[in-house]
Amino acid sequence: MSTPVPSTFPDIEAIVVDLLRNRPELGGAVVDESPPAGFNGTQRAVIVSRRGGAWVEDLHVDQPLIELEVYGPDKTSAHVLTNAARAVLLRSRGLALGTSVITDVSEADGPRWQPDFVYAGANRYQCVLRMTVRTS
Repeated sequence: MSTPVPSTFPDIEAIVVDLLRNRPELGGAVVDESPPAGFNGTQRAVIVSRRGGAWVEDLHVDQPLIELEVYGPDKTSAHVLTNAARAVLLRSRGLALGTSVITDVSEADGPRWQPDFVYAGANRYQCVLRMTVRTS
């Protein structure tokens, strides 16, 4: 008999935004699930999106793939901000947030420079991290 995926599983995007928001390492960057009003791709921002992953029934955990789209006023500052955000997440193993515990974080796709076709002047890096989250 299989166990259904819980309908109240936490919003991993919101958890990651909470982990990254207001961190001194991110130097006042906007951290959210979507770009802020008036965004043109040159502001300091970390946009968080779930890009897949899977519920692992036998372990009763979620293993989301989290994509960070990181922007800065220039390529160098975008890269520095990317590394700062990655470091915060990679250090979040063992962190309990309400009824959820982050049991593992690993890099699925390291930072890469990626043109942005929506924001022509953007300086953007993207990376993907795999998280393992257990909920009680």
